[in-house]
Amino acid sequence: MHTMTKTTAIKIIENALSEGRHTLSEFESKQILSGYDILVTREHLVESRADVATTASDIGFPLVMKGCSAAIAHKTDQGLIHVDLRNTDEALEAYDAILNGLGERSGGVLMQEMIRGRRELVMGLTRDPQFGPCVMFGLGGIFTEILRDVTFRKAPLEKTDAVAMMHDIKGHKILGALRGMTAVDTDALADMLVRVGQLGLDNEHIEEIDLNPVIIAGTQPVVVDALIVLKQPPDVGSQEP
Repeated sequence: MHTMTKTTAIKIIENALSEGRHTLSEFESKQILSGYDILVTREHLVESRADVATTASDIGFPLVMKGCSAAIAHKTDQGLIHVDLRNTDEALEAYDAILNGLGERSGGVLMQEMIRGRRELVMGLTRDPQFGPCVMFGLGGIFTEILRDVTFRKAPLEKTDAVAMMHDIKGHKILGALRGMTAVDTDALADMLVRVGQLGLDNEHIEEIDLNPVIIAGTQPVVVDALIVLKQPPDVGSQEP
């Protein structure tokens, strides 16, 4: 990995820890992922209503808009996600509604391209006390909690490990050509899993990475939502003089 990559990640993580936070916002999480060449949605964090129209035309319709704050882990439950916005009026309306929903919490509005795809995967990382960082892969979207069809491997991953993980899940056929859908680019998917493992190895403060959903757009896996959780520093609760 480029040194620049690590530097960006370290800077974002240190900034969050210095603010006493142990979760990164979706935007911060995706900035780190991008630094590791993991494909994420094209997006922009907007902090002023005046920037909505320009940002919308830069990204292009249809758009997804979300409340973006490190204080919120589950946006869907709080009406902070607006999808399939087709024009500037709809985007401005969504902006106002999201800002209202955020209330006192600090943050902005994340405007992103809408990724279309019928297949959703989940991937991530957990730091096991015994084995260290372990990469997770499985079926995503609403199926994550229902089917729990996931598999784990200890990092670092070789490409062969990543390919083996794809065959491990019961729903592995979803990655092939089926019902008029092209087979997933398993090479790109394997690279993504390897890089998630590397991210955990490079940054000891990362406790957990949750990428759900990773939508297959055509043949390419794209991270649509991301959450990075940081380890609580041991001296949490103690005040600096």
